[in-house]
Amino acid sequence: MKRVVVTGSECTGKTTLAGDLARQFGTVWVAEYAREYLDRKVATTGLPLDESDVEPIARGQIAAEDRGAALAKDLLVLDTDLVSTTVYARHYYGACPAWIEQAARDRRVDLYLLCDIDVPWVADSVRDRPHHREPIHALFVEALEALGARYVTIRGPWPDRLATAATAVSALR
Repeated sequence: MKRVVVTGSECTGKTTLAGDLARQFGTVWVAEYAREYLDRKVATTGLPLDESDVEPIARGQIAAEDRGAALAKDLLVLDTDLVSTTVYARHYYGACPAWIEQAARDRRVDLYLLCDIDVPWVADSVRDRPHHREPIHALFVEALEALGARYVTIRGPWPDRLATAATAVSALR
């Protein structure tokens, strides 16, 4: 089975692209676990994420990916993965637990679709860094290159983004 991750900074269309690709290729996609975790934490405690949340988010992401893989046949599309967890842990807290870093390497996928920041930032209850998109994007590039990951940058207007992503995914099959 081939695995594709849609990744990148906040508010770059990752979730929309992951869903559209899954529909186009008739497969399963896995939503970003961190967003579900944050929504649940805020709803129950009213508190934002902190360093103690990194490990539960990583464990939840792994479990969600594994559930998706059990349902997929030849292609699994992921709306982020542990690479995102490592990038954001480093950005917000200065470090990431070593086991998560290792798991990100061990679980490296066949293709990363890195969404560029050339789309408007739209505020919501989770997105909080509109002025940090460029440095965060650079952290994603650095992380993917350090992993030796195969990635394609997805940019431009929506039809171009989807076409570029679909072409890259088709090349895997």
